[in-house]
Amino acid sequence: MDIRPGVWRPLSVQEIIKRAEEFEYNPLISLKYWLRTADALQKEASIYEREGNEQQAYLLLFRRAKLVLESLVTHPERHRIEFRDALKATEKQTHISLTKLEDLKPKITARYESYQAQARAQDSRRATSANQRGNGHSRGMSSLDSMLARITSDPGVTARPIAAAENGALAVKLAQKELMRRESARRATRQAGISEAEEQARRSGGVWGGWEQALTADECAPNGLASTTPRRRESQADEAAVADLRRRMQETRRRIEEVRSDAIRSSRNRGSNAQRSSESHLTQQAPSGFSYPTVPKRSNSDAWVLPLRVPPKNAEQPPPYPLTPQDPLSSTPPEVPPKEGLQIDGAQRDTWLLNSNYVPPRPEKTTPIPFTAIDISPPRSATSTPTQSSDLNPSTFTFKPSAYLENGAPLRTVFLPPDLRHEFLKIAAPNTRKNLETCGILCGTLISNALFISRLVIPDQESTSDTCDTINESELFDYCDSEDLMVLGWIHTHPTQTCFMSSRDLHTHCGYQVMMPESIAIVCAPSKDPSWGIFRLTDPPGVQSLLKCQQTGLFHPHGEDNVYTDALRPGHVFEAAGMGFEVVDLRPGV
Repeated sequence: MDIRPGVWRPLSVQEIIKRAEEFEYNPLISLKYWLRTADALQKEASIYEREGNEQQAYLLLFRRAKLVLESLVTHPERHRIEFRDALKATEKQTHISLTKLEDLKPKITARYESYQAQARAQDSRRATSANQRGNGHSRGMSSLDSMLARITSDPGVTARPIAAAENGALAVKLAQKELMRRESARRATRQAGISEAEEQARRSGGVWGGWEQALTADECAPNGLASTTPRRRESQADEAAVADLRRRMQETRRRIEEVRSDAIRSSRNRGSNAQRSSESHLTQQAPSGFSYPTVPKRSNSDAWVLPLRVPPKNAEQPPPYPLTPQDPLSSTPPEVPPKEGLQIDGAQRDTWLLNSNYVPPRPEKTTPIPFTAIDISPPRSATSTPTQSSDLNPSTFTFKPSAYLENGAPLRTVFLPPDLRHEFLKIAAPNTRKNLETCGILCGTLISNALFISRLVIPDQESTSDTCDTINESELFDYCDSEDLMVLGWIHTHPTQTCFMSSRDLHTHCGYQVMMPESIAIVCAPSKDPSWGIFRLTDPPGVQSLLKCQQTGLFHPHGEDNVYTDALRPGHVFEAAGMGFEVVDLRPGV
């Protein structure tokens, strides 16, 4: 179960590691989906760290490292030539993640120890308070309430949890401001002269370039056979890399055992009996300590560098006329005007005398120039309501889970623009009239523990009356990487059929939901009623049933009745009125 900000106490590194290891790896799932999952984990961790949620960032990075270094190196498809470059790029990014884990660990440990010290102090005060109540004294606030009040008021420990159903307007404002800020940061990065190679290295998802060309070149060798000597050399290199990774993981396990032994010995020699009892209980709950091998930092900036903040252009332009003394935006104090008359001489006097219509303005009636691009408002108080755009800091809010999987795991809220499907139907109309399906990819980002769909991407595709297959996937994912977008689901039409998930749709969506449990599938059936629906697979039994299914027919039944369910009513998807989005069509010739 993941750490959800705003509802968890500070956790120790050992507790985070234990939760990070709680994921199910299935080698039957294609390696391309696992590589995309590693990419999604990297992007989410980067956003969580930027928003100040270091616990969740650590969890996702550790989970990614375990997935890449322990699981993917043994995947049955690891030797296929189309995945070789992808695996190398993913491993390279994992080394950067190991360094980031080492940077985050002291901060998490310090926060956890501070929380433990407060808890011990509260235990002591609680005992004193009990004695006082026994003597007729009372307190206005219990020790537990006091402790919780201090913890929740610390923005470094937790953000204020809010419900999606009650804060739709706030979500829209938050998304608009944050998306504008990120877009400005991306433009600034590109204008700063960052090379394409370095920019690609900073992206966690740039692992797909060139694999289709490599596969084509391999298949088109003379006589239809690929050269065996380069492949044998590459295979030997892969075996050496796998052996090196296994040695590193064995060293990691050895260090875990050493830290565990050190923690047990230190707990026996520490403090009073009460402290020893508390720390012994913690040691039983936490599996072990952990220390990653140190990886030298790169000389160039990596993907974890915070984006540059570019001041608005309006703020750099001079005002159209001099600022008056009453204007709070004036950077330098104006000269004190003379009290009697206008003191000028020489050539200026003639000019003033000739201009008989000139009337000097009265300062007391001058209105300051409203520079909306500059924020001069006082800091927000602790009790104020975040209604102004300047108050919308993603790190101060966290959207609570709005639904749960059938196995009890929480689902983050997905905010969907209500007009998106209408725009998609306009784009799909020519195909719909020809009885051909159309599909699109739902892309967006993570803000304050919620997922916002902000872009509809129409990929290159091949369609029939019952199917729609994406082609040239590398172009699609290269685009998403270049725009720092996350794939949150897909949308497609049923020109003549009803609104439901066919067996083909279910298998397609299984790949999306393996990458991200919150992924959704929107089905539009414009000629039927209901004309649309938003769905997800059940987990269990839907995901497990589809992963085990070996049937290849276009339409085939599954043993379970509840393979998928509605994600909108009720569910984790909310339509956010007023939320904008962009449409990008990657189809050639369109």
